[in-house]
Amino acid sequence: MIQQTDFFLEGGRSGVLLIHGLTGTPMEMKLLGKGLNNAGFTVHGMQLAGHCGNVEDLLATGWRDWYASVERAADAMLGKVDQLFVGGLSMGALLALKLAADQPGRIAGVGVYGATFRYDGWSIPKLARLSFLLPLLKKLGIGRDRSFMEQPPYGIRDERLRAQVSAAMLGGDSAAAGLPGNPWYSLAEMYGLAASVRRQLPQVTAPCLVAHASNDDVASPKNAELVVRGVSAPTELLLLEDSYHMITIDKQRRTLIDRSAAFFDGIVASNGTQRAAA
Repeated sequence: MIQQTDFFLEGGRSGVLLIHGLTGTPMEMKLLGKGLNNAGFTVHGMQLAGHCGNVEDLLATGWRDWYASVERAADAMLGKVDQLFVGGLSMGALLALKLAADQPGRIAGVGVYGATFRYDGWSIPKLARLSFLLPLLKKLGIGRDRSFMEQPPYGIRDERLRAQVSAAMLGGDSAAAGLPGNPWYSLAEMYGLAASVRRQLPQVTAPCLVAHASNDDVASPKNAELVVRGVSAPTELLLLEDSYHMITIDKQRRTLIDRSAAFFDGIVASNGTQRAAA
């Protein structure tokens, strides 16, 4: 049974839509959301379709369902704010980029956090690095009940936090910490999304803050470089030296919050100046 764990923090007339990752939960975006709200932004940490339930709930959905839930959340936010920013973690970063590519006139800026086009980080087992073959296996109907189980350090460098998150995840609390494994078919869907977003990167014209752990255990910095090279927008690259993949909750989360707030504030100020000049 899916639990609702999204959050809404009311602030000013500039808003940020935050998108969690595959098998994740809005809770992984909440500290970032609170920080942005303290900086004056209205924030919605949305919940992707099929998430925060069991494996069957997730397998009942695909990337187009996940993206449709992002579009609905963006539409709702645009009824409450004058400018909308979007930020996502891991697969959520790909969904954020796709929204910016599809709706360039509606998205003022993008927070690209730990973008994951491929699972190629140092903690990923060699067999799992072949997961780009999963779309073929899904097409052949092979492996519906199979999953790649999460591996330590679970994307978290902070050892105390890692212990808390892994205990919740392995204890079955998917609403708080996500699922403990990535179903093969859901990973196949993610790779379908990744292929679509790679093709669309040149259509992203909103400024992008591209933040990535330099020692990312799940997705190497090559994923961030792909974004910086691919989008048509101005980009700012932030490499975090003391974090792993889950940069929204790990050791340097305050740095990420401060840089994100400053980046979005800069765009708000720029747009205000342009309006005044017009």
